[in-house]
Amino acid sequence: MTYAEPRQRVPMDAMRKTALVAGILYLITFISIPTLALFGPVKTDADWIISAGSDTAILVGGFLEIIVALAGIGTALALYSVLKRQQEGFALGLVTSRVFEAAMIGIGVVCILGIVALRQPGATGVEATSLTTVGSALVAGYNGATLLGQSLMPAFNALFLGTLLYKSGLVPRALPVLGLIAAPILVTATVLTMFGAVEQYSALSGLTALPIAVWEFSLGLYLVFKGFKASAPIMVAAAARSGGPDGPTTTIRPQTAVTTAGAA
Repeated sequence: MTYAEPRQRVPMDAMRKTALVAGILYLITFISIPTLALFGPVKTDADWIISAGSDTAILVGGFLEIIVALAGIGTALALYSVLKRQQEGFALGLVTSRVFEAAMIGIGVVCILGIVALRQPGATGVEATSLTTVGSALVAGYNGATLLGQSLMPAFNALFLGTLLYKSGLVPRALPVLGLIAAPILVTATVLTMFGAVEQYSALSGLTALPIAVWEFSLGLYLVFKGFKASAPIMVAAAARSGGPDGPTTTIRPQTAVTTAGAA
C-alpha cells in the first residue's frame, strides 16, 4: 500500500494580491491614450459645436477618462496599506495627489461633455457666435484641467511613490530612479507650458511626458508579473508577523491511502 500526497493550491498572500491589483490598475490607466485622437476635433475646431456629426467618439473618450481617473485613485489606495509602513506621510501624499488628479480629469470631462450638450448643428448669426465662444471657453477649461491633472500631478505621483519605493526596496531600484528622474522633467515642461513657452500638445510636450509614461507602465508590468521583492524589509516583517518566511501556516490534509494492485 502506498500513500498519495494530495495536491494543494498555494494561496496567494495578501502582499502579492496588493501588488497584482495595483499593477493591473496602473496598466488600466493607459486606456485613455485614444482620447488624444477622440477629442481632437473638439479641441482644434472652434466650429465643431455648430457642426453636424456623430458624438460617439467624444462620449467614448469621456468614458475612458473617467475609468482612468478611478483607476488612478485605485492605485494609490491599493498601495497605501503597504507604503504607509515605510512612511505614512508620503503614502498619504500619494493618495492626495491621485485624488486631485482624478478631480482635474473629471473637470476636463465635464467641459467636453458640456460642448456635446450645447452642440447645435446649423446655428447661425448671433447664436452661432455665442456657441463658438462658449465652446472655446470650455475647451480652454479642458486644456487647463488636463495640464494640471495629467501633466503636473503625475510628476508629484512619481515623487511620492518613487521615494517610497526607493527607500523600501519593494521593487528594483532602477524603477523608482526612473520615476524620480522623470518627475522634474515633467514639472519643468508643465511650468513652461503654463507660461506659454511650450505648446501643450506639441511634440516637445509629448517627449517630456514619455519618461513618466515609461515609468508607470514598467511599474505596472513589474507589479503584475513579479510583485514586491521578498527581500524588502517590509516584506520580511510581514512574513514574520504571518508565521514565517513562507507566510501563514496552513493545515495539511491527511495523506490518502491508495491500494496498489498486487499489494499483499
